Amino acid sequence: MRLSLEIVAVHSRRPSTRVHIFFTEDHPVGHHAVVDGRQRQVRDVIERLTRRGTATARSDGSVHPLFPVAASAAEGEDLRDWVVRVNAARTIEIGLGYGISALFVCEGLLAGGHVAPTHVVIDPYQATRFADLGLQVLGEAGVADLVEHYAEESQIVLPRLLAAGESFDLAFVDGNHRFDWVFVDLFYLGRLVRPGGVIVVDDYQLPAIVRATSFFVANRDWTLESVSPDDDLHQWAVLRTATEPDTRPFTSFVDF
Repeated sequence: MRLSLEIVAVHSRRPSTRVHIFFTEDHPVGHHAVVDGRQRQVRDVIERLTRRGTATARSDGSVHPLFPVAASAAEGEDLRDWVVRVNAARTIEIGLGYGISALFVCEGLLAGGHVAPTHVVIDPYQATRFADLGLQVLGEAGVADLVEHYAEESQIVLPRLLAAGESFDLAFVDGNHRFDWVFVDLFYLGRLVRPGGVIVVDDYQLPAIVRATSFFVANRDWTLESVSPDDDLHQWAVLRTATEPDTRPFTSFVDF
């Protein structure tokens, strides 16, 4: 019996190249060695970036301070642990930015040992705002093949993914922080993330984000699993989607 590992070479939008590598049941140790080596490579890049706090873009030579725009190490570690905890094989992130959170997600995906883990990232500003640094660091970490990048706004991409029948185990929301944008992101993710899946919301210290998430807790039977300690720059919340279908009558509404 052969297990197929699909390597997808992606730097923007949909993948155009796929390479299949086959592992046989006779060589499971070799497969684990490859996965362990990739995890170490991701960990090395995470530690280098968090230690230096800056990164230089190959695209134009510009130097970028990573923090506080990027997720902190504490948030990244919690995000990675949730990826492992739910045994995620397919994840989605709104707002790639400098790629720090995506590195933690990919680290968690590799730890799961799935044959073809995938991390979808949505960021229309990767080239114009971040000098493609998010994609760059994913390449340096050796996980660009796990990533599908969409260089469009989330309210355009998410309905398309839903129409295509896509499904995810975990989502990370760190895009436009205005109430209406976050609400729309959560609405679509509520249909894209599997029942009982996890949605991690960044910048929970902002009233607009608390307000948007509270609708889904009050009206959609989502549960608030945890909230990080108070932080003026980066607080995050972990939500779990409902496990049962939405059977509310049309007149149902709970103030939030």
